[in-house]
Amino acid sequence: METLASLLPLILFFAIFYFLLIRPQQKRQKAVQQMQANLQKGDKVITIGGLHGIIDSLDENTVVIRAGDGSRLTYDRAAVREVVNEK
Repeated sequence: METLASLLPLILFFAIFYFLLIRPQQKRQKAVQQMQANLQKGDKVITIGGLHGIIDSLDENTVVIRAGDGSRLTYDRAAVREVVNEK
């Protein structure tokens, strides 16, 4: 019985750690992967480096982004941070 009482704070600590840190991070990571999988031509995006542009073409692993000056830059899909919905 004493062993269980001494392990209870440790178990409680791990449960709190899981629900406050690990689980939310997994949800965010899943949402980013879903967003990157659903990219489409014409989407306005921002890359992890801060480049704002419009998707010109897509491949399985790469995205060609048209920047403001008309240049076309090739990035990995993982480099897209977010899709911007400007209306």
